[in-house]
Amino acid sequence: MPAPNIDTIVSLAKRRGFVFPSSEVYGGLGSAWDYGPLGVELCNNVKQAWWRWLVYERDDIEGIDSSIILNRLVWQYSGHEATFNDWLVDCRKCKGRFRADKIVDQKCPACGSNDWTEARPFNTMLQTKLGAVADDDPTSLAYLRPETAQGIFINFLNVQTAMRRKLPFGIAQVGKSFRNEVTPGNFILRTREFEQMEMEYFVSPSAEHSKLVDYWVEQYLEWFGSLGISRENLYLYEVPEDELAHYSKRTVDIMYRYFPEREKPWEELMGIAWRTDFDLSTHSKNKLDEEGKRINPDSTEDLSYFDEPTKQRFYPHVIEPAAGVNRTVLAVLMDAYSERTTDKGETRVILKLSPQLAPIKAAILPLAKNKPEIVGMAKAIKRSLQPVLRAVYDDTGGIGKLYARQDEIGTPFCITVDHQSLEDEAVTVRDRDTWEQERIKVSDLAEHLQKRLKPYPVATPETS
Repeated sequence: MPAPNIDTIVSLAKRRGFVFPSSEVYGGLGSAWDYGPLGVELCNNVKQAWWRWLVYERDDIEGIDSSIILNRLVWQYSGHEATFNDWLVDCRKCKGRFRADKIVDQKCPACGSNDWTEARPFNTMLQTKLGAVADDDPTSLAYLRPETAQGIFINFLNVQTAMRRKLPFGIAQVGKSFRNEVTPGNFILRTREFEQMEMEYFVSPSAEHSKLVDYWVEQYLEWFGSLGISRENLYLYEVPEDELAHYSKRTVDIMYRYFPEREKPWEELMGIAWRTDFDLSTHSKNKLDEEGKRINPDSTEDLSYFDEPTKQRFYPHVIEPAAGVNRTVLAVLMDAYSERTTDKGETRVILKLSPQLAPIKAAILPLAKNKPEIVGMAKAIKRSLQPVLRAVYDDTGGIGKLYARQDEIGTPFCITVDHQSLEDEAVTVRDRDTWEQERIKVSDLAEHLQKRLKPYPVATPETS
């Protein structure tokens, strides 16, 4: 049973240290969130799982980390300055401001009125100024990147040359992006500052691009499954032609059931787009328009690719799977949420996170915190496990409350040190999902836990 709504996760996230409202001591900042001790671990584990899956387990993908602030010309030639807009409307009654495409039945969500201004474009890139005299210099205008993709495109030639890559190959990047959303909201689902996991897969113009889109859709469905996200809560949306981005020939969105309580429960988790050769050609110095003029007189590099077997030079096409860290984390939390009733009739929350994602892998719990021998043994076990997995020591409550606390934050195993442990050098290992317990020798504990903590199996993708 996944979480019934986002509000359930919001409550759990703050109570247990996953996500806090940002700037809360000053009343907060709209749609800004801070990731607490458990939240930062969960985010890191999601990013590491993605990086391991794409960059380590495949042979055709490299990684980079490009700058957040790029030359303004990047955004001019990518089309973002001209087209990266949301359509904005104002309610004349309550003066509320909303995205036109999010208005349902022409009624204002705040007051119910249907008296709107005309829709107008609103560029959602966040602006900044560079330089010591920035306020007096109009050329100092710059942007915080609205996507990580452009940093990949302008480094295509660098990566391809340095790593001696031949098509097809991909470049992956994890990093922060910023968008001045008109109406952010729904917890960490839509924020002005967010983190992306994007990969650009470069292929020849003659490749079967639509089939490659389908291939990456299936790969990501499998990967989300490896994170514990149920296929039943995912839905594929073929973006209609009139809704495609200016660079896209085809886009498939993987939607997640973020709002199970609503009539329209689906929201985008990620998108897989065929971006054609738009990006590399538009950033290249040699690309000509229909009149034979350079489309980019400011570029200093040619980002075309020379294919040795065919002796042809061309601009590669791109298949782009773009996923959000924040949206993936929210989907993971919602899918992992479950409740169980104890023998005493108490309802317990169990966060059944995939072992690879759990912020804490094992909790070491002394049965008697007033017994120095037991406490000392428990802390020694914690120290011995820490180099190989994230472990914590906790003696701040009775054993039942300690179990409940660890269940609620998704810790797969609780390890109890008791009086008998002093005699037989063994501990009780309790499973989060089944509540079953088994006795394990301390000398075998690390190996036992590592075997149990292996990620859920996922099919190893083949190079396409």
